Amino acid sequence: MSGTWRYGRWHEGPDPLAPPLDLREALDELGRDVMDGASPRSALEELLRRGTPGTTGLDELTRQLWQRRAKLQRENNLDGTLNEVRELLERALDAERRALFPDPGDDARFAEARLDALPSSTAGAVNELAEYPWRSEQAREDYQRIRDLLGEQLMQSRFEGMKDALGQVGKADVDAMAGMLEDLNELLAAHARGEDTSERFAGFMRDHGQYFPENPRNTEELVDALAARSAAAQRMMNSMSAEQRAELAELSAQAFGDSRIGQGLSTMDGLLRALRPGEDWDSAARMRGDNPLGLAEGAQAMQELGQLDALAEQLAQSYPGARLEDIDLEALAAQLGEDAAVSARRLAELERELHRGGLFERAEDGTLRLSPKALRRLGAVALRDVLGSLRAGRGERDTTRAGAAGEPTGSSRPWRFGDTESWDVARTVRNAVLRSAETGAFGVRLDVRDVEVIETEKRERAAVALCVDTSWSMVAEGRWLPMKRTALALHQLISTRYRTDELALIGFGRHANTLELGELVALEGTWEQGTNLHHALLLAGQHFRRNPDANPVLLVVTDGEPTAHLEPDGAAEFSYPPDPRTLALTVSEVDGLARLGASTSIFRLGEDPRLTEFVDLLARRANGRVVAPDLDGLGAAVVADYLRGRRT
Repeated sequence: MSGTWRYGRWHEGPDPLAPPLDLREALDELGRDVMDGASPRSALEELLRRGTPGTTGLDELTRQLWQRRAKLQRENNLDGTLNEVRELLERALDAERRALFPDPGDDARFAEARLDALPSSTAGAVNELAEYPWRSEQAREDYQRIRDLLGEQLMQSRFEGMKDALGQVGKADVDAMAGMLEDLNELLAAHARGEDTSERFAGFMRDHGQYFPENPRNTEELVDALAARSAAAQRMMNSMSAEQRAELAELSAQAFGDSRIGQGLSTMDGLLRALRPGEDWDSAARMRGDNPLGLAEGAQAMQELGQLDALAEQLAQSYPGARLEDIDLEALAAQLGEDAAVSARRLAELERELHRGGLFERAEDGTLRLSPKALRRLGAVALRDVLGSLRAGRGERDTTRAGAAGEPTGSSRPWRFGDTESWDVARTVRNAVLRSAETGAFGVRLDVRDVEVIETEKRERAAVALCVDTSWSMVAEGRWLPMKRTALALHQLISTRYRTDELALIGFGRHANTLELGELVALEGTWEQGTNLHHALLLAGQHFRRNPDANPVLLVVTDGEPTAHLEPDGAAEFSYPPDPRTLALTVSEVDGLARLGASTSIFRLGEDPRLTEFVDLLARRANGRVVAPDLDGLGAAVVADYLRGRRT
């Protein structure tokens, strides 16, 4: 086959060749914001406002809209029609005076006196000259042009298709427009009374459809189209000075030299305002530029400003039930170009897929939170970053040793006295069948020689307590996010590679609490005095005692010396500088954990000399160690010490 092929831009719906949405990257950004203290909803809103690589965000699209709006107001004014009427009037009067000057008769002098006595206002002069017998043909044409101009501008400001319908306007054309307005107002009045206007509408469109390129399908759509333009024309009038409005109101009577046009438009505006009170009929916009716009152009500019305001509201997503699907993509493309519409469409797809992908869920109180699936994804990313920064080997996970409480290796071996592993039933029966066949015995009988057991490898099991400082200083010094990413990485490592280990995440400020991963990730920094390491160590001890068969591993991340302790009645006592009782209770609890055999590592953040001295003391008493990582290396340091401590 041969033929000519033409390639162009895709216009119908999403680009089929566009790269798929990268939800992983979006989730990573969401996770960073959530761990930094934002709620999942605000983090999602911030992501959409900021945008993603290759996709313009809502804030930038809004900025472009306001920039375009400001340009419209800065460059244009609404004096176009009045200025043009004044120029035509001056030309007509000059031409008429030149025609009268050579005539010495009294009629010529009387005509000159009449021209000299015209009102100073443009509208008054135009109305005064309605019955004037022009001698100059040029003056007569200019005056008639004033009437035609007023009629054209008024009609075009209300009817989108009027510009194409208006050519050389004659009396028959004016009669047709007056008849259309009369029929339209009857249709609108009937609709306002609640009558069925289906047949009346069909007849109206059959007779006057050339004025309505929008091709409305029923009276409601016709009212919508007309009301939008009528409201824009009213906003244009609101934006003029009182003198300008008065002049235009007076001049409207001269539209096409037929008062029926102005009266019909006034009646139509009133009916539309009653039918669509929700349209913006009362606002105004300051137009301060040098480019004069006529009535039709001014109404179009006001409609464009209204469209820009509506788009800005849609992009702001600040109204109840707002969704990105609400954005008028066609209007956005018309105002900012096709690329802006593509970005808005991709943001809407991103929002929809994040919800559909099960990355958010509703909490019991109705708030939005990250789902376990999202937390696993964030943990995987955090762990990948941590393992990538480890310089030393990651350590071997398994020690291969036959025994109880192990995991299958995939192989089996003959049973020996004292073995407690499960039988490999298939291989045991197979051995019995083969042995019976060799001996020629009738039937199949199991013998102890046939039994094979599933070989297992024993895994070391650890009970891990990660105690993280959640006092305000962690937020103030920029340590909040690294702390949470560290907890995510450790949780991901244990839940995916060391599933028999038990991890307790313990946050300590004025009090200490054992936290679920989602609670820690969503935890917001609050102003609260107190670093209650004593309470955190008490909870760690409870965790170790609940898992007596596991190696206890204690990991403490803090940036301040203990300033609070727990009293027997559950109250937290705060003191700064630290009370000796607080320090003594904290040291005593570390000694108790050391007697349990806990492998202890303390991660000191910051260079506080008092903190350095105290954690060195704790490490010596617990036979542990102190690590002072930078924030970027905190996760790697904690994971490395966990791998070391679980084998101790």
